[in-house]
Amino acid sequence: MIIRLYITLALLVLLAAPCGGCAAAKECPFPPASVATPAIPDGFGVNIHFTEPKPGEMKMIAAAGVRWVRMDFKWDLTETAKGTYDFTPYEHLLSALKSSGLRALLILDYTNPLYDGGAPPRTEETRQAFARWAVAAAKHFDGHEIIWETWNEPNHQVFWRPRPNVNEYAALALAVGRAFRADAPNAKLIGPAVSEMDFAFLEGSFKKGVLSYWSAVSVHPYLRSDPENVTAEYCRLRDLIKSYAGDKDNKENRGNRGNREIAIISSEWGYSSGWPGMSEEKQGQMLARQWLINLANGIPLSIWYDWRDDGSDPNDPEHHFGMVSNAYHEGRDPVYDAKPAYLAAKTLATFFSGYRFEKRLVMGSIDDYVFVFRNGASLRYAAWTTATREHRIIVPLSPGQYTAVTHSGADAGLIMANQNGVPITLTRSPIYLR
Repeated sequence: MIIRLYITLALLVLLAAPCGGCAAAKECPFPPASVATPAIPDGFGVNIHFTEPKPGEMKMIAAAGVRWVRMDFKWDLTETAKGTYDFTPYEHLLSALKSSGLRALLILDYTNPLYDGGAPPRTEETRQAFARWAVAAAKHFDGHEIIWETWNEPNHQVFWRPRPNVNEYAALALAVGRAFRADAPNAKLIGPAVSEMDFAFLEGSFKKGVLSYWSAVSVHPYLRSDPENVTAEYCRLRDLIKSYAGDKDNKENRGNRGNREIAIISSEWGYSSGWPGMSEEKQGQMLARQWLINLANGIPLSIWYDWRDDGSDPNDPEHHFGMVSNAYHEGRDPVYDAKPAYLAAKTLATFFSGYRFEKRLVMGSIDDYVFVFRNGASLRYAAWTTATREHRIIVPLSPGQYTAVTHSGADAGLIMANQNGVPITLTRSPIYLR
């Protein structure tokens, strides 16, 4: 369903390097830890591509520690006659999610042949029709605590034909935002779900006043490099949001409800195990590091792309983004074969369940990451490196015995702290300590 045209980028940004959008000479630190950030695993999710889950599928998703699913909420599927809405397919999906303790992030998309011949909403008539449909959906599913996202990757020509147009998208987002504020004021609305970190498109949208209506800005980082490189991008985006969220000269901000804190959501981001240089084992490593770095950056919701592989062609990278393999095994438990990415998600969610990111410990190299997580008086730790060579470090922790677990859930034994701390060997795969 989602066709991605990747461009390989040489991203040479280091954690401690100044960010392009921050003040001169300012580094890109993690934002202060906040108790408002959901405890693990309440902010973990996956993208799906169905409204009718197979038997046992939702159980397996929930068992991975996932608490959210992101799915297209299609206009043409639910309005087949002008002004008449049928949300039955999504009623089935929401019922299945609820029974498994899962919540939904639904994408308000795409075109509808009833309006403008199926072109993206670029006329006022079509924008208003889209907004009426979106509000009808929000009201119909009131009480399900859905997050509604306005469109998917409008900066990509696959999803906004014949070419992206930030002014057209912003006009649509404003129409939806005004309609929600008037008729569904309690519904949560986010956007713009840009492909990669497209700052020109983001700022173009912000200039039009869309932030007045959104509770969060959603992005799809899709780094082909180490996920830790996203820190500078998030820093730049936080600064950009702040500069426009409080813009009182923008008419869309008039009557805005105070100085709201607008979060950043990673609503789609994955690594294909079919990419050159990638493997299923490395994909699992990347999932763990992606979610860890998002937690450190105060990202309240991280949606992994994808739940299951879209196919089995070894030569098609698009087939291999999943946490689990493509083949369904009816009557078996589990119903899909877990890939290392699934084990990485389950281990992170289980090991740190109830914990929140507190801080990063300063080690001898900016390549070395040691994160501290807290749950009341209890502390747990994650450690890894982005360096190409593994090496040994001493983590300055309290004396005692520590249990180590690999990012995929294997027992890594007991480690005794000496007078200086805990000696561990860092690799590019995270290790967890308690």
